[in-house]
Amino acid sequence: MPSMGDRLEEMALFPLNTVLFPYAQLQIHVFEDRYRELIRHCTQNDQPFGVVLIRSGEEVGGHVEPYMVGTVVRIVSIHTFEDGKMDVRVQGERRFRVRKFDESRSYMVGMVEPVIELEIEDTPKAEALVLRSREYVQAYIENYFARFDVKVAKIKLPSDPTALSFVVANFLQIENLEKQKLLETTDTLERLGEMIPILEQHMVEAKAPDYHKVTRQHMEEWIHPN
Repeated sequence: MPSMGDRLEEMALFPLNTVLFPYAQLQIHVFEDRYRELIRHCTQNDQPFGVVLIRSGEEVGGHVEPYMVGTVVRIVSIHTFEDGKMDVRVQGERRFRVRKFDESRSYMVGMVEPVIELEIEDTPKAEALVLRSREYVQAYIENYFARFDVKVAKIKLPSDPTALSFVVANFLQIENLEKQKLLETTDTLERLGEMIPILEQHMVEAKAPDYHKVTRQHMEEWIHPN
């Protein structure tokens, strides 16, 4: 019978003051030597790394303590400046849970296992919840862009409810701790249920003339304006 250690995956970890969800993209400005080394290691070996929210400590310099659940990312593009600093764009793929740390390198490394999402029950209640979430997201995006006289011709949202829940969670304007809770949740319907009241509030605020929290670039991946 295999031990837990046999099922763990070695993962380079990049702690940030940001929660990244699967399917979302993020640009990271890399300037510390230890994280330049991390990026070089991942590119040379065609490996992903993990983004984790910082629980305590600072992004720059010194020791940090991360939350145990994060998101595996793949490098999409790298722009390297003359001084060696980098802008690295990554794509979120899947979640993981850190079981133990390896402190033998300059950057953080974790031994991780997958976070498994529960299967969604095929019930009228579940179908209604998913449909309501989808309608709210579409209405929110349309209302937001209408303020800039931009008519949205098509909104391309994932058909899979779990993927949809992560897309919604990624652009919600809530605190990192609330996002971390959504990331750690393993029940899609529970995650959607938690987000619906937030979506309702966002829809109200999106109609207000001074609401500018969400940028157009933040959601342009999901829309096709006329």
